Amino acid sequence: MSDIVSQVRSIASRVAASYGLEIFDVSFRREGPGMVLRVQIDRPGPAATAEESVSVADCANVSRDLSAILDVDDVVAVAYTLEVSSPGLDRPLTRPDDYERFAGRFAKLVLREPVDGQKYFKGRLCGVDDGQVLIDGEDRRTHRVPLDIITRANLEVEF
Repeated sequence: MSDIVSQVRSIASRVAASYGLEIFDVSFRREGPGMVLRVQIDRPGPAATAEESVSVADCANVSRDLSAILDVDDVVAVAYTLEVSSPGLDRPLTRPDDYERFAGRFAKLVLREPVDGQKYFKGRLCGVDDGQVLIDGEDRRTHRVPLDIITRANLEVEF
């Protein structure tokens, strides 16, 4: 299955790039009675407003083009459902670049081990410095969290 994911990622990257987009994630797994090929696309940049985010039209365009190529090249030999979506407003932060890209945005971090006596932080991202995420916590202090102890991180939706 990892071979299918890598082939799809390569093809999807070319399709997404033709629309000024990039691939956020690709997964292929059994869900319910069948297989689901899920491709998440993203728009480079901070995506701070709805106009800068991935649109329904973006998802439809990538889905249409990717589906045609996958069918012609017969990359996936079993029946599957193709889903193309964005990472969402509460997107996971998975790469060091994400913490820089979304500096100024509100986020939640869950840690493997405590930093400043805490294993959980909510606050405003301030970027990355020397392998550590800087976050202005709810306690009004700036915390330095090593990237390698973050087990889960997501943007928080602000209204």
